[in-house]
Amino acid sequence: MRQVDELYERAIFNGEYDGLPDADRALDAVEARLLLQRGRILHCRFLETRAEPADELAYFERAAELFRGTGDERGEAEALFWIGCFHQVVRDDNPTAVPFLTKAADLSRKTGDQLTLSYALRHLGIAAHMANEYDEARALLEESTALRRSVNFTPGVAANLVGLIYLAIAQNRTADAQALATEATTLATASGALKITEQIEAARSRI
Repeated sequence: MRQVDELYERAIFNGEYDGLPDADRALDAVEARLLLQRGRILHCRFLETRAEPADELAYFERAAELFRGTGDERGEAEALFWIGCFHQVVRDDNPTAVPFLTKAADLSRKTGDQLTLSYALRHLGIAAHMANEYDEARALLEESTALRRSVNFTPGVAANLVGLIYLAIAQNRTADAQALATEATTLATASGALKITEQIEAARSRI
């Protein structure tokens, strides 16, 4: 925000108005990040209450628009992921979600954002699993998991292993499911991810 202060002072005191577009872009970038964070918190509230938040999607859509306007493809990828996640998780609408998740994955690869890419691939894997495309789902989740290991995102790895457990069960790979459950429990416990531990136990009961 110091940049905006300086551009404001140059305009007010020096009559240098040519910097105002730069000020607008800087403010748009700040607003986009704030909207993204507000949307994420609303998503957490949805997970708690299962009641659709009124503004979650609007926040993510506006964030994507602002990131796009400032030329921030990394930020745009993150916002597009959350739009896709909203449609998939909140509205249970994979046909709408998948194009947003795919675009988020493409932009994340382009910008080298491995964490956002891991999220996009995870949710594309979930969509594939729900469509009974088990081999595709496994490939997507395994790629996502490898990315999460590379950035030391341990609770995220454990969360992905839960999905891989269910895929192993669906494909009658019992030994794989048991091994995945053991590793997932170790990782979730080490990172204090209590919610993931509950999910692992629920999956283990299905083996």
